[in-house]
Amino acid sequence: MSTPSNVLADLQSRSEAMAPAEISPLRRLVWSVRRELWENRSIYLAPLAVAALFLAGFLVALVRLPHTVRAASALGPIQRQAAIEQPYVIAAIMLMAIAMLVAVFYCVDALYGERRDRSTLFWKSLPVSDWTTVLSKASIPILVLPLVTFAVTVVTQFVMLLASSAVLAASGLSVRTLWSDVPFFEISGIHLSHIVGFHGIWWAPIYGWLLLVSAWAKRAPFLWATLPPVAIGAAERIAFGTSHFSSFLQNHFLGGPITGGSDSGMSMDMLGEDPWGWFLLDPGLYVGLAVTAAFLLAAVWLRRWRGPI
Repeated sequence: MSTPSNVLADLQSRSEAMAPAEISPLRRLVWSVRRELWENRSIYLAPLAVAALFLAGFLVALVRLPHTVRAASALGPIQRQAAIEQPYVIAAIMLMAIAMLVAVFYCVDALYGERRDRSTLFWKSLPVSDWTTVLSKASIPILVLPLVTFAVTVVTQFVMLLASSAVLAASGLSVRTLWSDVPFFEISGIHLSHIVGFHGIWWAPIYGWLLLVSAWAKRAPFLWATLPPVAIGAAERIAFGTSHFSSFLQNHFLGGPITGGSDSGMSMDMLGEDPWGWFLLDPGLYVGLAVTAAFLLAAVWLRRWRGPI
């Protein structure tokens, strides 16, 4: 016959076995990011669609490739390389542009959309903190989307190189010039630095600001996101006759960090020399990250107290 102490011990062991396992904050963040990918398929479908469209046009244009290579052979080394690698540069620019558009529209609707359709009531009932939710949404334009764009860009350019090599070989031309003028691994490293470093981390204050507006606005979040910077720049111009604010925005978000010790903005060629060295040493990077942290902190506070629209 069981004693009361044995019964209590057995009940305690059963309750411990039935208790739910504690989920780590990192695991909650990972699953929140996965939820964003499930709900926003444009994050990877838009770059894939642009890549497929460009590849279709590129495959049609391959009939002119032998003529282009023969004509480029008569040029100097720099002009020849520019003529041969032009389609690969265009492909990268198109994918970067679509990624930027996806990132902007995603951030504007990230927190505003769940308040508009009242799904925020459901998400707040889950054991996921506001910090985890906002960080998962911020990681999409800052890290996830650049990595997806980089992967799609690399695969697209590799397919372009393989198709071009096959056409040149079938035409009796050497493929050595193609692979020397379009160094695949070097270009991939440049793309990684530019897309992840510049379009992701360097532009983090833009995405933080858009997320803040998305958590605050009751309607027309895109208008509220663009109106304050424009108003500040116009007020400064009218009151003082200067344009320091607009110049700062232009230099930070369009010029990029100072590379190579010069005052020129970030470019693909400059990133190929020492991409992460100058990037990590630029003070503007850390100022931008501090501003991003302030924006995200305000977005977390707003999400905690803002109700459905």
